[in-house]
Amino acid sequence: MALIGNKEYFKGIDKIAYEGKESDNPLAYKYYDADRVVAGKTMREHFKFAMAYWHTLCGTGGDPFGPGTMNHKWATAVDPIQSAKNKADAAFEFITKMGFDYYCFHDYDLIDEAATLAESEKRLAIITEYLKEKQSKSGVKLLWGTSNCFSNPRYMNGASTNPDFNVLARAGAQIKTALDTTIALGGENYVFWGGREGYMSLLNTDMGRELDHMGRFLGMARDYARSKGFKGNFFIEPKPMEPMKHQYDFDAATVIGFLHKYDLQHDFKLNIEVNHATLAQHTMQHELELAANAGMMGSIDANRGDYQNGWDTDQFPNNIGETVEVMLTFLKAGGLKGGGINFDAKLRRNSTDYDDIFHAHIGGADVFARALLIADKIISSSPYASLRKNRYNSFDNGKGKQFEEGKLNFNDLYEIAHANGELTLQSGKQELFENIINQYI
Repeated sequence: MALIGNKEYFKGIDKIAYEGKESDNPLAYKYYDADRVVAGKTMREHFKFAMAYWHTLCGTGGDPFGPGTMNHKWATAVDPIQSAKNKADAAFEFITKMGFDYYCFHDYDLIDEAATLAESEKRLAIITEYLKEKQSKSGVKLLWGTSNCFSNPRYMNGASTNPDFNVLARAGAQIKTALDTTIALGGENYVFWGGREGYMSLLNTDMGRELDHMGRFLGMARDYARSKGFKGNFFIEPKPMEPMKHQYDFDAATVIGFLHKYDLQHDFKLNIEVNHATLAQHTMQHELELAANAGMMGSIDANRGDYQNGWDTDQFPNNIGETVEVMLTFLKAGGLKGGGINFDAKLRRNSTDYDDIFHAHIGGADVFARALLIADKIISSSPYASLRKNRYNSFDNGKGKQFEEGKLNFNDLYEIAHANGELTLQSGKQELFENIINQYI
């Protein structure tokens, strides 16, 4: 296949093709058939799969107990601009070989942060022009951009919630540039992940003031982007903790309430991550249900956590049962609102070969595709939907319907309860529902 760069980094790997579930080829899709129509859309349209720049191109396998184990050929240039271009070449080679249509980035994934804000902006401007050219040649698009306002020590106490106004202003300048970059590249969305927007201790924290600052800051960012013609969605990505003890974007319910409080609900939706749901002691289906009910199910970061570890391990998704439940909510809600499925996942420290990157993404795409097929069959061919609906049939007519329509008061409920007498138990049939899921898996 034709390269989108000057050098081939993933030698010996051709474009990944769909070969079906009977294939023994580890470098082929078994379930992800991009053009297959499921529930009225192609899989390509449902998922909008995206590569995460930070893990796929920047991750080295390092951890608190040792340095990285992965030596990326695109990271060897001394000149920072050449290094950024090499990384972009590798990114677009990988994306096109995978057959994906999108990528996502933090600003300082694209380039190394410089010693000054002005020099960082200059580097971003150069690589933006280079990425425009690569997008034009490949047809690959930007799903969303974001800004890393959490790694640099200046953000140790937060960015928009920092008690030092000068740090907040610096974050504003950095995010303005990231928004400009996203807009210039035709980004369809922009994400805010408040990596350090929270607190380590309430003893030295004015929580109410920090939340007000965050709400005002996000409104200013929205207004700026809209003034520059940005028509896409703004997403907030919930996470309960890590690196902070408590983060203000704790979970979907917290974020939804925050958005309404600060009148941001018309422009912002949620980018929900599986591993973050786990850390919040929720299931991913729970988080998606809340977002869907609020009309804010915007995008998904696809990964999983290790259930024996209490931190964000960002492993590639492979739990088919969990993903089927996610896809049931996904289909019921009519899909995502503007976003896609971004593989915010990284290789394990001992997976050091270049083909491992492909195996991981192929497996992740296949898990989502298989889960979509199963969920569609459950909804269309099993009694699942009718059983679920029938649990609430007492609200479909009579007094129950009057209650939903707001036609009853509390005295009415009192009278109805006395007239009914003692009630018989109504089974939730949980095991039957679980069996239906397993039957179709």
